[in-house]
Amino acid sequence: MTIDLEIREAERGDLPAIINLFANDRLGGHGDTAEPEAFGDYLAAFEEISRSPHQTLYVAHLGSEVVGTFQIALLTSLPGRGSSSLMIEAVQTREDMRGRGIGEHMVRHAIAEARARGAAKVQLTSNAVRVDAHRFYERLGFERSHLGFKMRVK
Repeated sequence: MTIDLEIREAERGDLPAIINLFANDRLGGHGDTAEPEAFGDYLAAFEEISRSPHQTLYVAHLGSEVVGTFQIALLTSLPGRGSSSLMIEAVQTREDMRGRGIGEHMVRHAIAEARARGAAKVQLTSNAVRVDAHRFYERLGFERSHLGFKMRVK
C-alpha cells in the first residue's frame, strides 16, 4: 500500500499528539496520561531527548495529523570491537491508523538511520503481551535473540 507519509524529527508542537498516542495505548502499561498536570514531565523528557546528539524522536505525519512516533538511540559499546547499535524505542501508531503500513515505514526509516550512522545492528524490545507486534517485527526481519529484564527503581 502506498501512502503519503512524512517522517520527520518531532517538534515541541507535536508533543500533545505524541502524548495522546501513549495515553491511548491499552497494552503499554506505562501509566501515560494526557492530563494537563503531566505535561511538564513529558516536556522535560522531550527537551532532554532533543539536546542529545545520540537520540532522536520522530513523528509520522499523514496530511496534517501525527499518526505515529518512534525514538532511536545510538549506543556504542566495547563488545563487537567497539561497534554501535541503534536502539528503536517507543514505536507507536495511532490505533485507528494501524494496518496501513505506517509502522513499517517508521521502522524502515529507523533502519536507514542505523545504516547512515554506521551502526552494526538494530535492536528493540517489545512488551511480552504485544504478540501482534512480535509478528510485525519478525516479518520485517528481526529475530528473537535475547531475554530482557527490567527493574523499577522509581
